Amino acid sequence: MNSIKRLQKKIKIDFKNEKILLQAITHKSFDRNNNYENLEFLGDRVLGLVVSKKLYELYPNEKVGSLDKKLASLVNKNKCLEIGNLLNLQEFIITGNSKLNQNIVENKIISDCCEALIGAIYLDKGFEVSKSFILKLWKNLINEAETTFVDAKTQLQEYSLKNYKILPIYKLISNTGPRHKPKFKVGVKLKNSIYVYAIGSSKKNAEQSAASELLKKISQK
Repeated sequence: MNSIKRLQKKIKIDFKNEKILLQAITHKSFDRNNNYENLEFLGDRVLGLVVSKKLYELYPNEKVGSLDKKLASLVNKNKCLEIGNLLNLQEFIITGNSKLNQNIVENKIISDCCEALIGAIYLDKGFEVSKSFILKLWKNLINEAETTFVDAKTQLQEYSLKNYKILPIYKLISNTGPRHKPKFKVGVKLKNSIYVYAIGSSKKNAEQSAASELLKKISQK
């Protein structure tokens, strides 16, 4: 229970029911019945609501599509991982396998626990405390979201539709490497163009890289 006390000190929140906090940092490999999965589900919704409301207040005249992109850039697993690392959650997470340290698995657990922690705070302390907790940790990220980032696939899609009235064509070339570290090669082309290829750790990442490369070639014309 010493870790529970340390975590409460870290997040500056004292729980009335410490069992909820314990559940929020418990992976199913340690306890299949009392783990963080349901709290993660709840925390994800609380996080989405708080950040959505903040964006609504900050950008009252912004179009819905732009707000959607800002929200998606702020409440995804990568951002939760970033906040989880900021809180050093890996020091507190309880698993049933001490060797559960592959980067992909570990990062997902940290990200999930971050959402579960939000869910636990909401259940134990209510909405206002969980709201304050989220806005304090997400403050810099929300400020950085002022300029909407349009990803390469979206840019290429808009270019293709505007100029050719059809979507870009993506093609999976290969999927190699071990399961925990796959390597995807993807090609993309526009109407009457040749394929441009790129490699990524996932099909999605490879498609983004390929789209980015093709956009560079277009800009050089």
